[in-house]
Amino acid sequence: MTMQGKTVLITGASRGIGESAARVFAEAGANVVLSARSAAEIERIAGEIGDKARAVPCDVADYASVVAAVDKAVETFGGLDVLINNAGVIEPISHLDASDPEGWGKVIDINVKGVYHGMRAAMPVMEAQGGGTILTISSGAAHGPVEAWSHYCASKAAVNMLTRCIDKEARDKGIRAIGLSPGTVATEMQREIKASGVNPISKLDWSDHIPPEWPAKCLLWMCGAGGDAWLGDEISLRDESIRKAVGLI
Repeated sequence: MTMQGKTVLITGASRGIGESAARVFAEAGANVVLSARSAAEIERIAGEIGDKARAVPCDVADYASVVAAVDKAVETFGGLDVLINNAGVIEPISHLDASDPEGWGKVIDINVKGVYHGMRAAMPVMEAQGGGTILTISSGAAHGPVEAWSHYCASKAAVNMLTRCIDKEARDKGIRAIGLSPGTVATEMQREIKASGVNPISKLDWSDHIPPEWPAKCLLWMCGAGGDAWLGDEISLRDESIRKAVGLI
């Protein structure tokens, strides 16, 4: 699949799925805008990718910062075709009755408001140019409770509903909105989960996790015709038929 001439903005692009997505989309010919709070990391990755990559420091919890990243993408490459809402956190992991309200709220600021900020900033730009694709990283935690993850489960459930809402409101304006539930991925977040030792997910062997390149390649596939059947819905990368369609197995 080619993304030649398309521009993609990726949040949380300093590591994990976000970094892998930047590399995969650039290899497919896209202009990629990497955003994250870690300026040095995204600068390094953008430098390794080359001329089609730009690093834009951004805090998704701050709407003005997200608007500035979208504006930079448009200013640099002439438009915005794909937004990948990838930025997300899981710390502090805690049972709800012992949770820190401030820490719990910060997770919502990043995982929910951060996704909303991306959608809100990107949609008018995409609608004005005739359409675009908004892909958001969800989780199986959106659909069932996980011990000590009340903040994460609630945030991912909200993100799933945001995808459904913008599909209902803006599909006829050319917006393709899809969620991706990647399963457990070998990223820094999994190290944090493992360190908590709280629930069965923390007990998984590292070999049980898929590499971040898998969801990155699925995100690319979702930008094409294969993703059309899933508009307003969520794709699970645990589904073997999806893995086959993407070419992972």
